[in-house]
Amino acid sequence: MTKTSHEADVAFIQALAELLREHDLTELQVKREYGEDDSLDVRVSRSGPAPVAAAPAAYAMPAPAAAAPAPVADTAPADDPALHPGAVTSPMVGTVYLQPEPGSDAFVKVGDSVTEGQTLLIVEAMKTMNHIPAPRAGTVKRILVEDGAPVEFGAPLMIIE
Repeated sequence: MTKTSHEADVAFIQALAELLREHDLTELQVKREYGEDDSLDVRVSRSGPAPVAAAPAAYAMPAPAAAAPAPVADTAPADDPALHPGAVTSPMVGTVYLQPEPGSDAFVKVGDSVTEGQTLLIVEAMKTMNHIPAPRAGTVKRILVEDGAPVEFGAPLMIIE
């Protein structure tokens, strides 16, 4: 029975890895219950799409690729909102909603002052609406996502200064 369970677990993990590739996801986490005191917790992840996309460009143009990364590396941190100290990032994979319900006003807009704990937006994950609170008080400087857009774990959502 253990061997069959082990083989089934391996097949299950392989299926999760295939889902990761097919849907271009970066992470999946699943808990499989077998009984009262028997379960399997699986977390399958891979690096984000940027390294994967950079590899074909390096192979397609080997000479320019050696020269190109230096300027890109220098400008990327300054332009990358995820590295901003006031970035509010997504705690999960899901769909972003900027207002509590369709047709109503947005929770916040650029220029609004927010207090710590105030709801900034909602990330829907598996039919659950998760209110994302402001991690600190400040002013909304940028909103980096559009209403109804999909987001990955750790993706920058807003800049609060």
